[in-house]
Amino acid sequence: MQPYIHRFFRTLCSAVVAVQLALLAATATARDVVPLQPSQVYGELFERVQSQRLFPDSKTFADATAKSTPEQILQNYESQKRQAGFELKKFVEANFVIPSGAGSGFKTAPREEVRAHIERLWVELTRESHLALSTRFVVPGDRFREMYYWDSYFTMVGLQTSKRDDLVAAMVENFAGLIDSYGHIPNGTRSYYLSRSQPPFFAAMVELQAQHEGTRALIKRLPQLEGEYAFWMEGAEGLAPGSAHRRVVRLADGRLLNRYWDDLATPRDEAYLEDMQTARKSGRPEAEVYRDLRASAESGWDFSSRWLADGKTLSSIRTTDIVPVDLNSLLYKLEVVIARGCKAAARADCNKKMLANSQARQKAVIESMWNDKLEAFVDYDWRNKKQIEQLTAATAYPLFADLADAKRAHRVANTIRKSLLMPHGLATTLEDTGEQWDAPNGWAPLQWVAIDGLRRHGEQELAAKIATVWVAENARVYCKTGKLVEKYNVRDAGEGAGGEYPVQDGFGWTNAILIKLLAIYPKLARPRYEFTGAACGT
Repeated sequence: MQPYIHRFFRTLCSAVVAVQLALLAATATARDVVPLQPSQVYGELFERVQSQRLFPDSKTFADATAKSTPEQILQNYESQKRQAGFELKKFVEANFVIPSGAGSGFKTAPREEVRAHIERLWVELTRESHLALSTRFVVPGDRFREMYYWDSYFTMVGLQTSKRDDLVAAMVENFAGLIDSYGHIPNGTRSYYLSRSQPPFFAAMVELQAQHEGTRALIKRLPQLEGEYAFWMEGAEGLAPGSAHRRVVRLADGRLLNRYWDDLATPRDEAYLEDMQTARKSGRPEAEVYRDLRASAESGWDFSSRWLADGKTLSSIRTTDIVPVDLNSLLYKLEVVIARGCKAAARADCNKKMLANSQARQKAVIESMWNDKLEAFVDYDWRNKKQIEQLTAATAYPLFADLADAKRAHRVANTIRKSLLMPHGLATTLEDTGEQWDAPNGWAPLQWVAIDGLRRHGEQELAAKIATVWVAENARVYCKTGKLVEKYNVRDAGEGAGGEYPVQDGFGWTNAILIKLLAIYPKLARPRYEFTGAACGT
C-alpha cells in the first residue's frame, strides 16, 4: 500500500474516533451507545477492500456480516496479509457473509395483476430488526436491505391502502424507538447511517397512524415528536444572525430555518471510494467535501444539481450552504403536529409555543423562498444571501405541508403544469446532469408529494393528470419487465438512470404509491395496467 494511503487512513481513523467521541459527549440524551461503523471496526482491511473495489457496489462490503468476532478477523488479517499468495477477495469471502439483494429471489407470477404483485412483495420485503428496533419493518428492496427513514413514510401510505395498519404501527414503533435510543431517526438502520438523519417525515407517519387510532396516537408519540424537533433545532438558542450550527441556520435578518448536515466529515462507508475520488477532484479541503456529500445523503436527493455550485459537477457540491424548501416545509408540519399533540394532551404552553414557531417558519419560508418570477418555491443560499433560481419538484412541498396559501398554491400548480410535468410524470429537476435526482428521472415520493399537495389545495385536475401518466408508465415498464423499479424516465419513458448504482428493483415506495393511486383513481386500474405478458397489450 502506498505511504500516502497509510497516512490518509491513520488521519481518517484519528478524525473519526475524535468526532465520534465528541458526538457521544454532545448527544447526552441518547440512551444507547452509538455502535462503531465498519470503517472504524476494520480499519485498514475495510479501506483496502473499498479502495480496490472488490465489489462493484461499495455498499456490499459495508453490509457484510462477520463470520467470527472482528478481533479474530483482524488478527487473521494481520497474520496473513503479507504471506505469499494472499488474496484479499478470498480472505473476505472466507471471513464474511456477503449479502444478497432484498427480494432478489422474488419472481413475478405469470399474468399477475399488479396489486397482487405488490401484496406479495410486502411479505418479501418485511424484515426483522437491525440496531435497536423492536419489531418488523418493510425495506425498499434490492441493495437497500434495511429500514430507511423517508422511504418508510411512502411505504406506509401503501401499507395503509393495503389495510396493513399492523405494519404501519410496527414501523412507527420502530422509529419512535430509534429516537428514544439515539436521539434522532438515522438515515437507515445501519451503524454507518447514525451520523445523519433524512427528511423528517415522522410527523406525517404519526398522522397516518392517527387516521386509524385517533388523537391518542398524537399523544402517545408526543415525546418522540418533541425529541425529533430537538434534534433538528439543536443549537438554535443564542445562534447569531448570519451563522449556522449543525442543522440550524439563522439568516442575516434573524429568521430561523434549517439545512441538511452530517455529524461526520469522512467518506461514507457505503460509498467510500466514490467519496474519496470526488474529494480529490474538487481541489477543496477533503473534509468539507465529505460533509457536503453526507449532507446531500441526509436530504435523500443524493445527488442533484440542487446542491452543486456549478449546477453540474459533483465535486462542486455545497449542500450545507443551502436552506432547502422541502426540509423547512416538513419541519413546519412537525411543528404543527406537535402543537396538535400538545393541545390534545392539554399542554397549553407547548401548544402556544409550537404554533408560534410554525407561524414564524411559515413567514420565513415565504419571505426567503417564494420566487415571484418563477412562480415557485425555491431553495435559499444562506451564505450568499440569495435565492437559488432553480425550479425543482421540491416546490410542491409547501403544498403538501399546508404551508402555502391558496394564491401561491395555485401559481405553483400552474408552474408544475407548464414546466415540470413531462409525458410520463413529474420531473425532479429540469437539469440533465447524469445525477439520479435530476432530469429525466421521476421518483414515486415526489409524485405523491405533488399529487397530495395539489389535492389539498383544490387542484384536482392537475393531480389526476400526474397520477394518470405516472401510473401508465409504471404499468408499461411492469408489463415489459415484470418489475416495479425505484425511478423512471419521465421524459423519454422506461427505467431511470444515473447515480452511484444500477436501477433497483423492489421497490418499496414505487409499490406503495402505485397501489395508493389505483385506490384514489380506480378508473386507472384498466386491464392493460394489471398484467404482465401478452395481456398488457389488451
